[in-house]
Amino acid sequence: MQSSNHPTPAAPSLDQAREDYETHRRYCRQCALNASPCPAAKHLRRLYNNATRSATR
Repeated sequence: MQSSNHPTPAAPSLDQAREDYETHRRYCRQCALNASPCPAAKHLRRLYNNATRSATR
């Protein structure tokens, strides 16, 4: 049985999701060259937005 205190791998914590997104934007060559984020950054941003929504519920 899983404890409710530990997030599942499918649902990253809010802090981890934000950190992953910011780190990607900082080090991705494609994101650095263009003002618009790359597809991977968009996916990470969606994960962050979903984690934010889950935290507010």
